[in-house]
Amino acid sequence: MSQIEVLPEERVEPRTTTPSEDGDHERMAHIVDERFGTVAEAIVNGTPCVALCGKVWVPSRDPKRYPLCPTCREVAEARGWPVPRG
Repeated sequence: MSQIEVLPEERVEPRTTTPSEDGDHERMAHIVDERFGTVAEAIVNGTPCVALCGKVWVPSRDPKRYPLCPTCREVAEARGWPVPRG
C-alpha cells in the first residue's frame, strides 16, 4: 500500500496596494514642498515641482478634482500645516 501525503491548505491573503504601485498616485492631488519651487512656477515654466510625498511632476490638472495624497497629508499634518479636508 502507498501512503497519501496530505498537504496543508494554502492561505491566500488579500493584497492591498499603495498608490504608487498601481498608478493611482497619478490621480491624486499633492501638496507641493515649496522649498523646491511653486506650483505657479511649474505651470508657467513647465518645470517639475516636488510633492511632500516625494513625487516629482509638472502639474497640469485641477487638483480639486482628485483626492488628497495620503502621504502628503501625513507629512503636512506632522509639520503642523493646515490640511484641507475632503
